[in-house]
Amino acid sequence: MPKGLKQSSSLITIGARATEAGANTFTEQRVDLQLNPLDNEVFVVQAIDMDPAFPEAVAGLRSSLSFALTNTTQSAFPLFNSSSVLAQKIQVIDNTVPAVAVYMDTASMETPPTSLDYIAIIATNDFFLQIQGLNQVAVKSANCKVYGYRARADASVYAALVQSELLSQ
Repeated sequence: MPKGLKQSSSLITIGARATEAGANTFTEQRVDLQLNPLDNEVFVVQAIDMDPAFPEAVAGLRSSLSFALTNTTQSAFPLFNSSSVLAQKIQVIDNTVPAVAVYMDTASMETPPTSLDYIAIIATNDFFLQIQGLNQVAVKSANCKVYGYRARADASVYAALVQSELLSQ
């Protein structure tokens, strides 16, 4: 348990889904955690499991599907090194060479090693899912599960967490 926090729930699993507004269109989905800011309530993330749809192999093109989970809203698909990115998965099919399609998969550490107590603390009331395809014919979707628990923070810890999260936009 992080210092300055007191666990106030048992393990919670939150399932969410993001679907592109149109094929190859950056789309963001807000997921409400229903935290109580009057009680300095935060959500301690212990693990994230991401399950995006598989990208289409389009002849002669490099196609992909990108999926991310962040603690702040984004105006474009975020880079992995952004402090607001909690998890990210990108799947690519390079079909530019005739009769040879190459699949590549990159993903952040969705579940931490057992030496970590948590992978993030979300202090504001929500988190966000971003999805975007490239050279896809159809609209794509992705699912995720976020595992964690609610906790109450000391006033100074809560203020620092909220400020840090809002400045990471």
